[in-house]
Amino acid sequence: MKQNENFPPFPSFDQPLQFADLFAGCGGLSLGLSLAGLNGVFAVERDKMAFSTLSTNLIEREDVPVERFAWPKWLERQAWGIDDILDKHGSDLASLRGQIQVLAGGPPCQGFSFAGRRVESDPRNKLFEKYVEMVSAIQPAAIVLENVPGMKVAHSAKKWKELGLLVKPRSYYEKLVESLDSIGYSVLGKIVDSSRFGVPQKRPRLIVIGLRKDLACHLVGGMERAFDLLEASRLKQLQDLNLPNEVYAVDAISDLELSDKGTTACEDPESPKGFQEIVYKGPLTPFQRLMHEGCSGTPDSLRLARHRPAVKARFQEIINDDECTKGVRMSAKVREKYELKKHRIYPMQAGAPAPTITTLPDDVLHYKEPRILTVRESARLQSFPDWYQFKGKFTTGGAQRTKECPRYTQVGNAVPPYLARAIGMAIQAMLEETVALAQKPAELEQEKTIAIA
Repeated sequence: MKQNENFPPFPSFDQPLQFADLFAGCGGLSLGLSLAGLNGVFAVERDKMAFSTLSTNLIEREDVPVERFAWPKWLERQAWGIDDILDKHGSDLASLRGQIQVLAGGPPCQGFSFAGRRVESDPRNKLFEKYVEMVSAIQPAAIVLENVPGMKVAHSAKKWKELGLLVKPRSYYEKLVESLDSIGYSVLGKIVDSSRFGVPQKRPRLIVIGLRKDLACHLVGGMERAFDLLEASRLKQLQDLNLPNEVYAVDAISDLELSDKGTTACEDPESPKGFQEIVYKGPLTPFQRLMHEGCSGTPDSLRLARHRPAVKARFQEIINDDECTKGVRMSAKVREKYELKKHRIYPMQAGAPAPTITTLPDDVLHYKEPRILTVRESARLQSFPDWYQFKGKFTTGGAQRTKECPRYTQVGNAVPPYLARAIGMAIQAMLEETVALAQKPAELEQEKTIAIA
């Protein structure tokens, strides 16, 4: 099949594939794709704190083990809302056709997350439509979108009283697939568990992979092939990084236990005075050594929460309580026993991957110590390396929760870098395989012409 003139040229593999990241947050997906050997061009993130973290690590710093973002000259290096960039730089985005081969992103998921209230009218649910607009503007060869499993579940059926009919509800995933199909992309989404990729955390996520139809028509097995390649990339990643099938919480963060290390005053410039942080003495396990590579000295964001003595005592009772099953959400019976009003509390289990890290720091209790996790411990459980620095406030509250993205929120919202790394490897393999198959008919035709001549 010949190259469709309405689409950019097929990707060339003389240089690393280039990507852009939408709804990029603090950069977990960008970091993972970069670790897979792809090169970032630009990222779109509206929150200033989250963008500051991404910018520090992937744009500004020179002492990082990944290629820094190239960044277009016409685009200011600042926090952007996707609406603003589409409105102000539509023609500039079109100029990137053929230069960006992969468009990635994870639109905000609060409106259809099982952890939230699943409000169908939440305006954030519509942001996937902006993702589709960006795909249409840039026309990348491949796309990847990460979200919560709830995106595949329809909110509710709407009754048409006038006609006496019940309209079958559609999920946002189905709407996304339909929208992308209409602009020329074959798409498939599957739910995968991050813990199978070397991430020390049970974190099911919907991964959507798409391929431009002028390429997809050559992919043997259709879009199912993308997930075959993701499985192959998963196995290769575990082998290359010498990781077990599952990384347990204790293997990930035991070097951050207080034990005999003690604490010291937190001197982080973005933390108020009066907090303590963990004294770091170095990694103890293979996974911790892997995380600590490239980090000189103490990683940041080790600040401890200031728990009242009564709260610490109650946490210790929960840790010691055999009736409280560890690693899962605390039962109503046990919550009532400790007079806890909060519904989502997960006491960790040391010898298993951690529960899903959320944006709320008090959702998870340490497996051994009577406290919640530090930002750095949460980042470790997401597979962020120790050299990755986090910026902005540590927490926020009240009305500001909907306006700011502090460090705990940044980490909880992030795509685990090791999951993203495997996705990047799979997309590269998919494009290499597909382009080779697409070019084969042209080569046969050329040989045929030469033979006739």
